[in-house]
Amino acid sequence: MGAVDKVIRVVIAAVIAGLYYTGTISGTLGIVLLVFAGVFVLTSLVSFCPLYTLFGISTCPNKQ
Repeated sequence: MGAVDKVIRVVIAAVIAGLYYTGTISGTLGIVLLVFAGVFVLTSLVSFCPLYTLFGISTCPNKQ
């Protein structure tokens, strides 16, 4: 997973968390989005996304 991908995931997670804690999103939708935000942060920290492997996507630059 590339650095840009990691930053985008963390920013999206922060936006979702901010919207939830300000009350803009709530209820079941809010909880589901918070779970997705948690997954985004977790995959960003470990630099691995299982869906990328499943679909054969790589955002990591090749080292030569």
